Amino acid sequence: MADVAANWAGRGGRFAGGLYDFGVEREVLARPAGLLMWGTDTRLLFDSIRRIGDLPDGTAVLDIPCGGGLALRGLRHGRRLRYVAADISADMLARAQRRAATLGRTDVRFVVADIERMPFGDGEFDCCVTFNGLHCVPDPAAAVAEIARCVKPGGRLIGDAVVRGAGRRQDALIAVFRRAGVFGPGGTTDELQGWLTRAGFEVEDFRRSGAVAHFTAVRS
Repeated sequence: MADVAANWAGRGGRFAGGLYDFGVEREVLARPAGLLMWGTDTRLLFDSIRRIGDLPDGTAVLDIPCGGGLALRGLRHGRRLRYVAADISADMLARAQRRAATLGRTDVRFVVADIERMPFGDGEFDCCVTFNGLHCVPDPAAAVAEIARCVKPGGRLIGDAVVRGAGRRQDALIAVFRRAGVFGPGGTTDELQGWLTRAGFEVEDFRRSGAVAHFTAVRS
């Protein structure tokens, strides 16, 4: 599945990312699209994103893969965070930078990074957010382990991922995206929870809405 990472870093990812951004950035479109495609309530996603605005000043946040900057909408004006947005795709980072400029955020650092081999120090971040990305990587267990390396003990991971096993229609759609090279192997809800716990996270909250699992975990 190594070609998945290459695809997201190249032109294939540019096209897929553009379509994804168009839908997910517009909440009025995201809700019916999420229900139709994944049987999910996207309000859970946007609620998780808004939690970024509750983080105290000085919090070091890693957003990976940041995509086109969806999570930036959770930042509050006047709140001072050390926010690093990272993605393997330079095109997606450019989209995120434009999003940040539109929001007037000049304090966000953008980094090209592979989620399985990140250029950050051990325990460098207080919080990591990872939205709609783990199902796109070649080795999601390795990605979660690498996130755990970069989050300090007591730090939080907030995210979601598309999971297998929610229904035949959703599993068929996952298979289509895998053949197209934009989804990796992904996993079931049990596998996702296993990746989290084996990486050293204690799961605080885990809920599945359709084919999307939402989670909050603390680094032990």
